[in-house]
Amino acid sequence: MGTILGRGWRLRCPRCGEGRLYPSARRWFVMHERCEACNLKYERDRGYFLGSTYINYGWTGMLLVVLYFGLHFGCGFTNTQLSFPLAAVFIGVPIVMWRHARSIWLAMDCVFDRTGFAEDE
Repeated sequence: MGTILGRGWRLRCPRCGEGRLYPSARRWFVMHERCEACNLKYERDRGYFLGSTYINYGWTGMLLVVLYFGLHFGCGFTNTQLSFPLAAVFIGVPIVMWRHARSIWLAMDCVFDRTGFAEDE
């Protein structure tokens, strides 16, 4: 499980670990359809990556809670002072972590539902 999630964090194919999920850093929102090395089809069905939004939402929510409590109660910032920085985090983190959320979703699916990952159709 750790190996597959590590591959997910590195944006690699969860099955073989060799193929990259994204062609380049310049094409941020474009994902390969299949693994370059083992030919695993990444998107198993329409709407497959909808679950990755929950991962992204969870990361963003946890970060906002930690930042708010740390900065408000730990450093003494007021809610007014925190509104703009926390809004920037709320908007920026999901965009920055979008690729990783999709990759982790694919890796988790590979761990918990092996159907279709052992061999391609």
